[in-house]
Amino acid sequence: MGDLDFDDFLKVDIRCGTVVDAQPFPEARKPAIKVWVDFGEGIGVRKTSAQITVHYTPETLPGRQVMGVVNFPPRQIGPFMSEFLLLGVPDADGAIVLLTPGQDVPNGGRMH
Repeated sequence: MGDLDFDDFLKVDIRCGTVVDAQPFPEARKPAIKVWVDFGEGIGVRKTSAQITVHYTPETLPGRQVMGVVNFPPRQIGPFMSEFLLLGVPDADGAIVLLTPGQDVPNGGRMH
């Protein structure tokens, strides 16, 4: 990987938000869930889809705080428009585990 300077890092706007809705995404090519996250005042609710069906269901996501990149341009995912990038890391089997703060924090808090 190439070197990244601090100014480049600061361009990536990673915020904390709370999942307010989650729905199945049966039209997706790979199993996925549609997720709506409230990133607080100034950003509001944004939606995305994520291949997180191994560890999560639409019923277990609302109320969970998550981390997302909010300054990527919207991206069409099949019939669904993704408005942010939900962040996670793979477990030992490659299934995604969502990044979450270690305690409750205000929605919209920026990672630094």
